[in-house]
Amino acid sequence: MQTAQPETMPILSAAADIEFAPSRPVPALSTGITTVDGQPYMRDVKGHLVPLSLVNAEDKLEDETVRKVMAFALDLSAQIARFKAHTFADLSGFQALLDQEYGATKGGAKGNVTFQTHDGLMKVQIQIADVIEFGPQLQQAKSLIDECLVEWGADSRAEIRAIVTRVFNVEKEGQINKAELFSLMRLDIGDDRWKRAMDAVRSAIKPNGTKEYVRFYQRKSPRDRFEPVTIDLAAA
Repeated sequence: MQTAQPETMPILSAAADIEFAPSRPVPALSTGITTVDGQPYMRDVKGHLVPLSLVNAEDKLEDETVRKVMAFALDLSAQIARFKAHTFADLSGFQALLDQEYGATKGGAKGNVTFQTHDGLMKVQIQIADVIEFGPQLQQAKSLIDECLVEWGADSRAEIRAIVTRVFNVEKEGQINKAELFSLMRLDIGDDRWKRAMDAVRSAIKPNGTKEYVRFYQRKSPRDRFEPVTIDLAAA
C-alpha cells in the first residue's frame, strides 16, 4: 500500500468569483482528500479513512465550504500579523529618530503615544494596557457579597445587586467583567462583610504584565470627530 498523500489545491472557484477580493488568488489549503493506492479518501472525526464515494454530497460540500473560508481566514490572519509587525517597526523607527534628535522617547511613562498627519485628518495611537488576572481570593469575595445580598433582601439595594450580577454572570468561563468589578469597589458601603469582600477583591487582583495595542483613526476635516478604522472582524 502506498503512503497516504493529502492533496493540496485552491479550494472551490478562483478568486475572480469572490466579490471582496477579485484580484487575489484563493489561498492553497488541503482539500481533505487523501489518496491511497490511487483511491480517494476523506478522514473522519475519529481519524479513520473513509472512501470518498461513501461520504455524502452534503458533507463533502460543507467540508469544501469550510476549507475555502478557512483558507481566506488563515491568509488574512497572516496578513494582519505582518501588518502589525510592520506598523510597530515603522513607528518604533520614527520614535528612534526622535530619541536621537532630542535624547528622549516620544510618549508618556507607560508608552502611550499618538502620531498624527500634518493636516490632522489621520492619526495612529499606541496604547499600553495592564493585563490583570484574578486570584482565588475572588471566590471568597463572591461568597461574602452573596451573604450581604441575602441579608439585605431581594428588594433592597437593587442597583448593587444588578452590578454584582453583571460582574459574575459572564458568558465565558473564568472571565470577569473588570469594569463592573471596579465599579463595585468604588461603592461606599459600611457593612463589615462588604468591606472584607472588597479587601478580598483587592488581594485577588494580580498584575500580569502589559499588552500593546495600536489603533487607527481618520476624519474628513479638522472640525469633524475622528472615526476608528475598523480592522476587528466582529465590528466590521
